[in-house]
Amino acid sequence: MDKQRDFVLRTIEERGVKFVRLWFTDVVGTLKSVAIAPAEVEGAFAEGLGFDGSAIEGLTRTYESDLLAHPDPSTFQVLPWRGDVDATARMFCDITTPDGQPAVADPRHVLRRTLAKAADAGFTFYTHPEIEFYLLKSSTFGPDGPEPVDSAGYFDNVPGGTAHDFRRRSVRMLEDLGISVEYSHHEGGPGQNEIDLRYADALATADNIMTFRTVVKEVAIEQGVYATFMPKPLSGRPGSGMHTHMSLFEGDVNAFFEEGAQYQLSKVGRQFIAGLLRHANEIAAVTNQFVNSYKRLWGGDEAPSFICWGHNNRSALIRVPMYKPNKGQSSRVEYRALDSAANPYLAYALLLAAGLKGIEEGYELPPEAEDNVWSLSDTERRALGYAPLPASLDHALEYMEDSELVAETLGEQVFNYVLANKRREWEEYRSQVTPFELKRNLEML
Repeated sequence: MDKQRDFVLRTIEERGVKFVRLWFTDVVGTLKSVAIAPAEVEGAFAEGLGFDGSAIEGLTRTYESDLLAHPDPSTFQVLPWRGDVDATARMFCDITTPDGQPAVADPRHVLRRTLAKAADAGFTFYTHPEIEFYLLKSSTFGPDGPEPVDSAGYFDNVPGGTAHDFRRRSVRMLEDLGISVEYSHHEGGPGQNEIDLRYADALATADNIMTFRTVVKEVAIEQGVYATFMPKPLSGRPGSGMHTHMSLFEGDVNAFFEEGAQYQLSKVGRQFIAGLLRHANEIAAVTNQFVNSYKRLWGGDEAPSFICWGHNNRSALIRVPMYKPNKGQSSRVEYRALDSAANPYLAYALLLAAGLKGIEEGYELPPEAEDNVWSLSDTERRALGYAPLPASLDHALEYMEDSELVAETLGEQVFNYVLANKRREWEEYRSQVTPFELKRNLEML
């Protein structure tokens, strides 16, 4: 740690950094930032930076509002979009109470706590997200809704297109920040893009996702367009998911790999999937945390709607990707419900907790889905045991409030805050009279 701190202080001096932003997230997953002068960094390392936690969504109760942000020197990076004028760097922070205890409602701590539980069982948790988002001409919209920057489709190559320059600039910036990118391409919707981050341990991935969203927003502003991670911004078009590939390692060995087993998937891997399936509905209010998230889940276009798994089956909630011969380390499972607007710290904590529960309790993996699940009738799906995911945020909250797994993983304060905050969102949504109702009913009734 001292070496890392020395490196940070030396780099600030050598690069002429004028501001250091301390980053953390609230319970919803909104990035928070406070800038300090270089002279204050050493003090922040030693003692943390005090702030009023009650002003941040869900972070603390008013009567215990004093919190400290402790910068994590291993996350230090100079921000490339700031340029050389007034060079600015950032570090992620861990939040504590004044007596040095981790703040129970710090999302980064929630994930750290779950990773520690995995470590006690001998596992390291790796994740690899595929992050989709839309590029729009602006954040304002007319009666036809938001206007995408192009009308291209999946993998389309658009000569001179906005998306090309945008992705090239974003990927270069991410690489400058030490975030490795595996792929980038145009997605299925007009103006929709996907950038996949290389796999890393889950805490680094969650930090990278928060940085990624900021980079994408900054590049969009620079290029005169608007980027959104809203799960379903365009009616009748694909939603934006954050399919995440996951694996557990025991030391250098992939715990999901077993040579000669079906799909080379070990017993541990099968139990992990069984845990994800059994608890999918309970964790949905976090993996899909907005009213709009359920428009994506139930809108077709490759979003999963039913709880089942399959080998290379893109209609299933969980996919076991094609095994590459001689690449045992690449055995993994892909969770397809997660959307791009989730709080990555809380979502990964719950996905890991659900998988670990499957391993601890020895859950049996049900038979795989071999058909296109969307093309089956409701009767066929029922007969095969493919239960639906929640149809709405309200429905997801009903599952969550009865879940011991979610309450235990998030901790009482975060659990209660998420429930209260999301119930409020649902009530506001439910009480609206929408254009759909007016168009359909006003003249007829």
